[in-house]
Amino acid sequence: MVDFNSTDTLFMLIATALVMFMTPGLAFFYAGLVGQKNSVSIMMQSFAALGVTTLLWVSVGYSLCFSGDFHGVIGNLNDAFLLNVSANTASPVSGGIPLYVFFAYEMMVVIITPPLITGAFTNRVKFGAYLVFLVGWQLFVYYPLAHMVWGGGLLQQWGVLDFGGGIVVHAIAGMSALACVLYLGSRYVRDKPQNLHMAGIGMAILWFGWFGFTAGNAFAVNSVAVVAFINTAIAGGIASFVWMLMDWTLEGKPKFIGFLTGGLAGLVVITPAAGYISPGVSILFGLAAGIICYLAIAFKNRRHWDDALDVWGVHGVGGITGIVLLGVFASLAINSAGANGLVYGGSLFFGKEVAAVAFASAFAFAVTYLILFVIDRMMDVRVPKEVEVSGLDMELHGEVVYGD
Repeated sequence: MVDFNSTDTLFMLIATALVMFMTPGLAFFYAGLVGQKNSVSIMMQSFAALGVTTLLWVSVGYSLCFSGDFHGVIGNLNDAFLLNVSANTASPVSGGIPLYVFFAYEMMVVIITPPLITGAFTNRVKFGAYLVFLVGWQLFVYYPLAHMVWGGGLLQQWGVLDFGGGIVVHAIAGMSALACVLYLGSRYVRDKPQNLHMAGIGMAILWFGWFGFTAGNAFAVNSVAVVAFINTAIAGGIASFVWMLMDWTLEGKPKFIGFLTGGLAGLVVITPAAGYISPGVSILFGLAAGIICYLAIAFKNRRHWDDALDVWGVHGVGGITGIVLLGVFASLAINSAGANGLVYGGSLFFGKEVAAVAFASAFAFAVTYLILFVIDRMMDVRVPKEVEVSGLDMELHGEVVYGD
């Protein structure tokens, strides 16, 4: 029996549960922001990932990300179905925790990632086509990039850092969302948010779970986990306030949805850098998130891209911003396993971060567009106009959010 570090293992079990809770939180957040006739549909898209992604991760996903290496691009199937590991196997990132715990934590990360994209194409996609997309996107977008950045692949070998998922989660989800919007086109009906109370509860759950999403990536109870935790709190709080001020200044009123969106942007931007920067620098991340993501959404609106819940502007632009700022402000004084950013003389590291996020963003956009094209040849991805007008909840699921 291997004597794992019980404190670190308990910490990671809690972090894993926190990240799992984020997926229902996302479901509530999105459901509150869409119209009443489509809220069950978008919740189903998030909850379905808990089932489909779990099956895919256990069977091949974990192994393709974290077992072996094929030319720096993808793993192998040595750990498929967890056949070659046991409760006594140590994780590949820390000998202090079991592989099973690391497996579960990373599973919760991948579970929430593709549902982020659903906020962009709300009201438009058939559920069956979405399930096929859910599988295809993980196999051809998430798994290769997760391996390249976190699983010993070419970007990790090159020295690229991404603490919690600026590239692997947010940038690629946001750019994939843009590909979906451009492929599918605009909605016929643009409904108003049906329940801001639900959206607020969902965002509260996301914010709560985010501490596991960032601090958990230390994989131990140590100073890096503490720094990541406090940086998450600072960036999220400052970005929400900045966004509210921008709404108040530019649109005349402080808006609740704006406050929630700003908080989400701050959490996204800090994610790739949470364990590599000082708390003082996280203030700049919060300011940048509130301003840059706000302006990105304004740009999207001028372009008339129907990204319904601003996935590209918050997650795509936010993830890219976080990676670029990581390249500027990373400090070995905070994390000896990290790097020095541009302000500390790390110009080469900065260049690698920018190149990596540009490559990953372009890759995710192109492959997502291709996946949609292929699925559309097999089955119609988009619902008919009459179904969209009457609402996806009853038409696709036979359920409504509020009963008679």
